[in-house]
Amino acid sequence: MALSDGTLVNKDLRLEGQGGTTLTFLEPQELEVLHTLVLPEGSMGRIAADHHDGVDSVYVPGTEHVWKIDVVNGSPSIADWKCRYRYSDSQSGLAWDSCISDGYLWLMDCGDIDAVRSIHRTFPNGRFDQPPGKRVSWQNPAPWTGAQRLLRINQSSGELDSIEPFGIPGGGIFAPPVNIPEHEVAVAWDSINGGLAGISTSGSLEPLWHLNVKPTMQPVVFPESGELVINDFTDDQSDDVVVVDIRTGELLARVPTGSRVANGMFLSAGDQRDVYYCSTLTWARISWA
Repeated sequence: MALSDGTLVNKDLRLEGQGGTTLTFLEPQELEVLHTLVLPEGSMGRIAADHHDGVDSVYVPGTEHVWKIDVVNGSPSIADWKCRYRYSDSQSGLAWDSCISDGYLWLMDCGDIDAVRSIHRTFPNGRFDQPPGKRVSWQNPAPWTGAQRLLRINQSSGELDSIEPFGIPGGGIFAPPVNIPEHEVAVAWDSINGGLAGISTSGSLEPLWHLNVKPTMQPVVFPESGELVINDFTDDQSDDVVVVDIRTGELLARVPTGSRVANGMFLSAGDQRDVYYCSTLTWARISWA
């Protein structure tokens, strides 16, 4: 990730019990290491950053807290700000990436599903000696009993609001949610159990609609038309792309991609009401009327 002055920031990937995550700050031309910073917790999800009043703030989803790193005059330090979203003995999983929108961080927990744990506990990560088979299937039951949650964290105060849109035990995901401030709606899902939900963000988090699909990847939003595009891995093991009305949850269009697997790879928006799709097996450009 690039900060406002071009400095590059990355981090290692660590699950619970694997020690603290190291953030590394690099000079962008020669890739010289400028600073390293070790957090008190491990971190699995991607980092996000925002810039206010000359300060770059990097947000890191840890194993129990979301952490904030302030970079002042090129020097990073752990800020006097953090938000606890789980406890080590809680029946929910770790948070994936945080998305910054409308003064909040938006995340989903229950992210270190069995497939993710298998990949992270193999060193180098994902380099299995033998084909892992179903060990890396996201369809395996969750290793906890908690329901999938959407988390909203105030960037200023660190206050946490959360909602369980589905309330089904053993929820799980491996991609971040999306907030659409133009429509005062956030969208979350449960990949393991299935379900896509629109949540009102105008005050407290309240469910607006549910759709019976099984997404795995972060969606693309077209705010002007009020459309959201995401995948749906069907009971027939076909990964379709669906177009959904953000306000009502109405299914507007469905296009089979031809892929027999679903991944967490992100969709990319095109210029003409279209998206580009990629899975382990398939690449496609998809458009709709």
